[in-house]
Amino acid sequence: MSEKYLVIVESPTKAKTIRKFLPKNYIIEASMGHVRDLPQSATDIPAKYKKEEWAKLGVNVENDFEPLYVVPKGKSKIIRELKKKAKEVSIIYLATDEDREGESISWHLIELLKPKVPVKRMVFHEITKTAIQRALDECRDINESLVKAQEARRVLDRLYGYTLSPLIWKKIAYGLSAGRVQSTGLKLLSEREEERIRFNSTEYWDIKATLKSKSDGGEFEAKLYSVDGKRVASSKDFDSKTGEFKSKNVTLLDEKKVKELAAAAEKNEWKVKSMEEKRSTSRPTQPFITSTLQQEGNRKLGMSAKDTMRTAQRLYEEGFITYMRTDSPNLSKEAIGGARKSIEELYGKEYLSEKPRQFASKSKGAQEAHEAIRPAGSDFVHPKDTGLSGRELSLYELIWKRTMASQMAEAQKATLSVKITVGDDEYSATGTRIIFPGYLRVYVEGKDDPDSALDNKEVILPKFNEGDSLDSVEVKALPHETKPPARYTEASIVQRLEKEGIGRPSTYATIIGTILDRGYARKEGNAIIPTFTGMAVSQLLNNYFSGLVNYSFTSEMEANLDSIAEGELAWNKFLKKFYLGAKGLKTQVEKKEKEIKPDESRKVDLPQLKDSIDVRVGRYGPYIIAGGKGKDEVHASIPEEIAPADLKPEDIDELIELSKKGPEPIGMHPETGEPIYCLVGRYGPYLQLGEKTDDNPKPKRASITKPLTPKTITMEMAVKLLSLPRELGKHPETGHVLVVNNGRFGPYVMHDGEFRSLKKDDDVYTITFDRALEIIKEPKKTRRGSTLIKDFGKHPKLKKGLKAYDGKYGIYFKLGTKNVTIPEEMRDAAKIEKMELAEAAKICDESLKDK
Repeated sequence: MSEKYLVIVESPTKAKTIRKFLPKNYIIEASMGHVRDLPQSATDIPAKYKKEEWAKLGVNVENDFEPLYVVPKGKSKIIRELKKKAKEVSIIYLATDEDREGESISWHLIELLKPKVPVKRMVFHEITKTAIQRALDECRDINESLVKAQEARRVLDRLYGYTLSPLIWKKIAYGLSAGRVQSTGLKLLSEREEERIRFNSTEYWDIKATLKSKSDGGEFEAKLYSVDGKRVASSKDFDSKTGEFKSKNVTLLDEKKVKELAAAAEKNEWKVKSMEEKRSTSRPTQPFITSTLQQEGNRKLGMSAKDTMRTAQRLYEEGFITYMRTDSPNLSKEAIGGARKSIEELYGKEYLSEKPRQFASKSKGAQEAHEAIRPAGSDFVHPKDTGLSGRELSLYELIWKRTMASQMAEAQKATLSVKITVGDDEYSATGTRIIFPGYLRVYVEGKDDPDSALDNKEVILPKFNEGDSLDSVEVKALPHETKPPARYTEASIVQRLEKEGIGRPSTYATIIGTILDRGYARKEGNAIIPTFTGMAVSQLLNNYFSGLVNYSFTSEMEANLDSIAEGELAWNKFLKKFYLGAKGLKTQVEKKEKEIKPDESRKVDLPQLKDSIDVRVGRYGPYIIAGGKGKDEVHASIPEEIAPADLKPEDIDELIELSKKGPEPIGMHPETGEPIYCLVGRYGPYLQLGEKTDDNPKPKRASITKPLTPKTITMEMAVKLLSLPRELGKHPETGHVLVVNNGRFGPYVMHDGEFRSLKKDDDVYTITFDRALEIIKEPKKTRRGSTLIKDFGKHPKLKKGLKAYDGKYGIYFKLGTKNVTIPEEMRDAAKIEKMELAEAAKICDESLKDK
């Protein structure tokens, strides 16, 4: 009988893919992520340490910062199974990911399993037969320096969060938190919001003319360029941070002057003064690294950084792409060969770059041994041949295109600049034609500014020559207003985090996710907007602990962690200086705690506020205090939908006025005869039908949805809004009622505790029962991206909801609020769909016994 070998990876998906490339005597098991961590709560602390003061931190700061590691809930059974398998084999291969976190998981596995057979560290950056075989042949020992760097990061983040967060609880509100990179990321958002507050919009005017060529009748657009020899002001002539006009020797036109010029232009002759064509070439962008993949995933596919990384993880584990956590744009010879072979086959030799292109990282700490994110293997699988669908297909196609483009010929373009005179004024027009598309045939990089996307599009001007006369079709005076700095999107915040050295690309998704989950910011469309609570926390940290949230401190921390990873810095000495040093975290917090006054720290400083008005954050959200003290003091809630920079003096006056007046009916309901009140609460303005009394403790309410406001709402619309929720009928299978309503996140249909958002074309007031039934039957996406496979109903004994989901680490059950592991042989969607409630309940019972 042949010897057996155990290969341990993190996830079932990765195990399933690797299993295809190894013989039957290789047992592939998944650790299901981390197997040890610092305690998350007091109940996790082992009994023998509970009396120790340091145990609350999970780090023994008095004994070389030794971490207290515990096995997370639900992992005991997995560890027992791995120990059992380890006794049956002659070698253990640890095949966790090739980054610090993966190295750390491998180390923790050895610490827990205590194997008596040889252990080998198996590293690969793609899951193909060739890569797996090479990894088996080139095993190494665990890199202790990488493990120490990961431990230092974990301990550092725990010390930072557990030392500063309690202070914020006391001074602002319970449940808030601080984090080493989270708080610095929040500072970026808050500073941008303050820039928007300070920005003063300025109006400026120009003229757009639609002209026609007399040669071929083709129309094109031209813009006013100069008046009396002086260039006309455009957006670039205003300060991007203040909105103030900054240019000299430039004409700033107002409405009156522009309209005079437009009227005169319509009467005068238009002539082509000059034409100049310039040729240019552009090179493709380098292949993806973690940060650029997150940016393009957001710009082009509308995916969050978290979704992009989760989807890339699946593509990697399924063997479609190389490892997705990398800061190196380097391509191996195999990758370059694969890309160039595909280019020649699909587009021809003329589309190949003259020589193979290689790219080097600009990052000092980049690991050049790693590769860029690219399609796996030496023969790139065309997107249409992958069998993928949805987000996985879209992201794979993006990676495939970007890698292909990196080895393609340069694009060649010709830009035609035309100057046109009318009287003493000069207009300009620009045309662009692509002479040879090169890499543009496959890939065009996304941009945050929609206008810049026009750079790679053709604009063909009609035929005319210098000296030709042109006909005017329309001459239009156009007003413009300078715009404040744009709020960050996920793409632009990732770009800024990378630029400032805050965190590492693999942590960007977590940084953004934490800021949003904590309620420090919210998303509106693609923009990330800090909340009043987020601004208060950021201002407190900036006022009292500026050294801990400034960008250089955070990037220095990352540099120190890199030094630990390279074996150049002792991790415990680094932590001792950070935490216990003369300017250490513990020292600073103990000193500053006495200085910080809770009332002051709950106040949000906004430049647009009058001296007599304060904005504060409280248990139930942000609110205004105005009108003196005592009985004269007025409190008014600020709807959460109003961003700090968008809180105008007139909004404040309206909220105060509504609060002063108290509830006044806007009319009586035509059917019930009850008064209808317009009120303002934490989530914005709302309507209330009738008085709130002991007999009627919960009167019917309805949110006032945009674009309606308390000032513009009519009785007719109020009655319509109060018609919700609508009961449409009983579900044919359960007998429970289907209800449609408006909610904080838009209109939805609800059935038996399940919610689904209505689609763009569905009207909450007119939607039919059949359509609502169709929507409620759609699979539900959870907040973490897990997809519902089957709802079994209630567990027969425990009477808790039992459902099956497909998540990051494969298929699992959810019993009430608990996640339950499913035996590996049952982790198949088709099997789950055929499974009966009794069998699913039995699996849950057996799994819970082991915990």
